[in-house]
Amino acid sequence: MAITAASSRLGTSAFTDAPRVELRQNPSREDLEMVIRAVYRQLLGNDYLMKSERLKSAESLLCDGKSSVQDFVRSVAKSELYKSKFFYKSFQTRVIELNYKHLLGRAPYDEAEVVYHLDLYETQGYEADIDSYIDSPEYQENFGENIVPYYRGFSTQRGQKTVGFSRMFRLYRGYANSDNSQLEGNSSRLASELGRNNASPVVGPSGGNGGWAYRPSQQGVTPSTGFGGVINVGQAGRSFRVEVSGISQPGYPRVRRSSRAFIVPYEELSSQMQRFQRQGGKIASITPV
Repeated sequence: MAITAASSRLGTSAFTDAPRVELRQNPSREDLEMVIRAVYRQLLGNDYLMKSERLKSAESLLCDGKSSVQDFVRSVAKSELYKSKFFYKSFQTRVIELNYKHLLGRAPYDEAEVVYHLDLYETQGYEADIDSYIDSPEYQENFGENIVPYYRGFSTQRGQKTVGFSRMFRLYRGYANSDNSQLEGNSSRLASELGRNNASPVVGPSGGNGGWAYRPSQQGVTPSTGFGGVINVGQAGRSFRVEVSGISQPGYPRVRRSSRAFIVPYEELSSQMQRFQRQGGKIASITPV
């Protein structure tokens, strides 16, 4: 079941509406080619694949019935092709994010998952780390031997944590987008959220939000003043960090700021939210300070 009715606006309908790709008994050549293309698309993050880069030996084993889809996924994930596209040129935390996205179809849920894979890679090596995803109960339950991994983070299901939905949008930037051509390059997308145990604002693909969507600064800076003045501790010492996108600045020419964060005392929260909206802003998140 789709978790949101706005899947077309957020760019997820290409996955939520598509049937799962599964290799059934007695497949035709067309069925096998469909599975092979789906595995390459999923594991290579929709990156361009030249004919000379295809893993002919692994493909032959699958087509001859000597290996399963799961075996083919493992071969691609351990290949020099996969390493050259992601492993060699990315920060290790970014590699882990992509492994979760490509192999389990979701984003990491917490920092403990990242630490686990960092430690596994350091102590047992790259191939053992890849095996830990593919041999996990989670992989077996969702994909088994013959289903191509797909993006599960956009749907409600057993064992799926709510925080994974918003974090998935930090990894997914649209059906036609490649994991090797995103604006943020090879840096981690989720390190700060995972470290603070915060949920990420849902930011749809380019063009899906009327041109405005909240994106925090890379430094994670929160202003030292409240909205319109120095922070006053609110009721019972409560204040909130409000993230807003698209606020129009007063004066001429009219300027929109794509992303801002404000510290707002509790007793002023309602009035300031109304003020943000009058200035054309969209509230992305409200969290206690």
